[in-house]
Amino acid sequence: MYLSERKKSILRTVVELYVKTAEPIGSKAVVEALGSTLSSATVRSDMSELENLGLLEKPHTSAGRIPSSLGYRLYVNELMLSRNISNDDAIVINSTLDGSLAVRPHLLDEVGSLTSRLTTYPAYAMTSSTGIISIARFDFIYVDSYTFIIVALLSNDTVKNKLVHLTAPFDPKILQKLTAIFNASFTGIPEERVTPTLIMATERAVGDTSGIVTIVAGFVIELLVEAKAIGASFTGAVNLLDHPEYRDIDKAQRIIRYLSDVNELVRLPSPDIAGEVKITIGPENLAEQLKDSSVVAVRYDAGGDMQGLIGVVGPTRMDYSKVATHLSYIAKGLSLLLSGTNPLVSGAAKTSKIGDEDIGEN
Repeated sequence: MYLSERKKSILRTVVELYVKTAEPIGSKAVVEALGSTLSSATVRSDMSELENLGLLEKPHTSAGRIPSSLGYRLYVNELMLSRNISNDDAIVINSTLDGSLAVRPHLLDEVGSLTSRLTTYPAYAMTSSTGIISIARFDFIYVDSYTFIIVALLSNDTVKNKLVHLTAPFDPKILQKLTAIFNASFTGIPEERVTPTLIMATERAVGDTSGIVTIVAGFVIELLVEAKAIGASFTGAVNLLDHPEYRDIDKAQRIIRYLSDVNELVRLPSPDIAGEVKITIGPENLAEQLKDSSVVAVRYDAGGDMQGLIGVVGPTRMDYSKVATHLSYIAKGLSLLLSGTNPLVSGAAKTSKIGDEDIGEN
């Protein structure tokens, strides 16, 4: 989408003013912010064109406008300015990360709390293995005509089990078929390969019409999703209530419940490589609970075959530049710490600047 430099400047100004005020922005406020010779009439005309292009929206009958999701996306991709982290924030981050080494089991909580405090949004932190974890073996134990136990040995040598109660009796011979087929078709594969097609084929092969295969397959998916997140922390939920978009308590509670589920956290959008920041805006999120929110996340190298992820969730009216800068700096510090290189500079904090190349488009 081509925009003149003047329209880009106006769009950037509307976004940044709206981030600060949470109020629709009128042409007069844009003129004052730009401090230019542009007239209010010219700005009004350009804002109207930006609205026609779907980059701005008019929330009600007032003359003011707010950015649309598409407007935020263009802002993030093309208009957002790089920002240096402040020396004070760098000192806080460095000292917190350095102190966290003494309480390594609580590292994720410390990182999440630090991120939430600096960005003012709820934050999450996770670590996982870069290796693919799968199920190595299945066993099914008969208890009675309504009950059986699923036992799964994972490739990382952990054992998980589930007691299944059915509402109708089943033939115990089906457990022999389940053992053979699940060991043949569901071992050694990642979660994304447990597809509806595979499940339906298994139901036909077993002759299952009571939903037993679906129950077992659901347990398999649950195990493999959990295995992706060796550790996870969600902090700062109360920060949602500080933003006008979440003053509806029911809305805030829905998002908090969603983010409090580890299985949902591991499905949040994430960058493909360490150091990259990924920004997902409003309806770009697949989860219905996040259609009016944005997710900003960065991946980092946690040493060995481990990788980490830190991110925040907040309104689409988010200070993306500030959040991206802080997440990038924290991630770089974690990578240095966990690789055995101390990132602290004696007597002064290091500062860093996130560049356009560090910010993902999606």
